[in-house]
Amino acid sequence: MKVVLVEPGKMARITEIDSSLQSMQKLVGGLIQAVYPWQDAAALVCSDEGKLLGLPLNRALQQDGQIYDAVVGTFFVCGIREEDFCSLTPQQTEKYLREFREPEMFMQTPDGIAVAKCSEEQYRDFMKSKERREMER
Repeated sequence: MKVVLVEPGKMARITEIDSSLQSMQKLVGGLIQAVYPWQDAAALVCSDEGKLLGLPLNRALQQDGQIYDAVVGTFFVCGIREEDFCSLTPQQTEKYLREFREPEMFMQTPDGIAVAKCSEEQYRDFMKSKERREMER
């Protein structure tokens, strides 16, 4: 099935996976959880235990321009058909590639969490800088 794969710090990309549970679990690194944050027939499939395991922040979920959650670890977006996952339509593929194209950096500010889109190189530099600051504490 054709999905949009979204990894922390990387550009979203199209990939093909088989629809087996094992393939989906391998892609996200463990047990899967499907969430349905959109009106169209699409699902975001991520690690069920990602936040508990402390996986890295990946992409913010927004509604009306406001962040309401953040997805951690690797996830993918696929289509849904009745009770099964399926390939995204060409329109959905373009929509979710556009939505998740650039990596995102999450920063603590006095007003809360800020999110900024960036390049893969900027993300790597940001994470190295963050690791250095944490080691200096």
